[in-house]
This record gives sequence, structure tokens and C-alpha cells, in this order.
Amino acid sequence: MPERSEASNHGTPRERVIWDPLLRVFHWLLAGFVIAAWLLGKYGPNVMTWHFWCGYVVTGLLLFRLVWGFVGPPEARFSHFLRRPSAIAGYCRHLFLRQPSHWPGHNPLGALSVIAMLAALAAQVSTGLISDPEDYINVGPLASYVGSEMATNAVDWHELGANIVLILVLLHVAVILFYRFWKREDLVTPMITGRKEVREE
Repeated sequence: MPERSEASNHGTPRERVIWDPLLRVFHWLLAGFVIAAWLLGKYGPNVMTWHFWCGYVVTGLLLFRLVWGFVGPPEARFSHFLRRPSAIAGYCRHLFLRQPSHWPGHNPLGALSVIAMLAALAAQVSTGLISDPEDYINVGPLASYVGSEMATNAVDWHELGANIVLILVLLHVAVILFYRFWKREDLVTPMITGRKEVREE
């Protein structure tokens, strides 16, 4: 499959369905429950039952995304948007052009952000499941299956992971704003409607 450059002028942009309904529902549910879990973890009650339930939902969503990355529609599959380093470098060379990319799905940098976010969230729910703050209240449901030292350390890892997730979310929002106001490309509406203008090869 030939690598595609953002500066390519082949074809005329035309609107078509890119994001399937299940992927769009996944995206907004994940955003909502991650934000809720983060806020409850930072400012919630001492007995963080709702924080735990948000974490369980996020875990289920991540499992869905893993499966959907192999069996979902083409644009949702990992094989569709994971690119070689040369393609990523080529995309970066044209990143600051003041024109939409019209990329059919995740662009090479967007693909990296997806993988980073999924990996960070997977690590976050994993540490949450095995954390034991030794307060006999907010103990992860799998803490008893690991050593006490690991369960105690997982509390610190979970706190660090929360900060990493926050950074990734803020970076995600910043990139959306960059595309909206610099590149004049709306990335939010397609994730609502599923439809996006893409440049056909």
C-alpha cells in the first residue's frame, strides 16, 4: 500500500462516512467516563464506589476497542492507521500548512495519539484493579492476587497514571483546536455524524 502525503493533490475532497456508529459511541462514552473517573479520583468521596464503577466501564470500553481494532470497519482497524516511521515523518513535514489534511481516518500522528491514550488507560485501569492504599476501604478488587508490595506501589503508579492521562487529554484537545483554527479542519463534527471530507486517491 503506497504511503500517502498530506500535500498530495490527487483526487478531490468528498464527503463520506468514516467513523461507524459503534466507534463514535465508544469515543464519547470513553471521554465521559474517563473524565468522571479522574474527577472522582481527585475530588471524590472517601469511599470511591463511583470511581470504581467508572473504571469498570472504561475497562469494558477498552476491551471493545481492542476487538474493534481487528474486526471493525477498515478505518477503525489498527492495520489501517498504523504507519511506518517514514510516513509519520512525511506527514510532519506538511503539518503546519494552513490547509485541511482530508485524511481518510486517523492521520499518522493521530494514530500514535490513539495508541498512547489506549495504552495509558489500559495501564491506569490495571493499576487501579490491584491498588491497595491499606485503608481497608478503597482496595482494588484484584489486589489480593498480587503481592502486598506491588499492591501498595500500584497506588503511586495509579496516581502517576492519572497525571499522564490528564496530559494526553489536554494534548488531544489542543490538537483539535490547532486543526480547527490553524488548518481549518473540524475533527469534532465527524466524530458525531461519522461523515468527513476526505481526499480520494
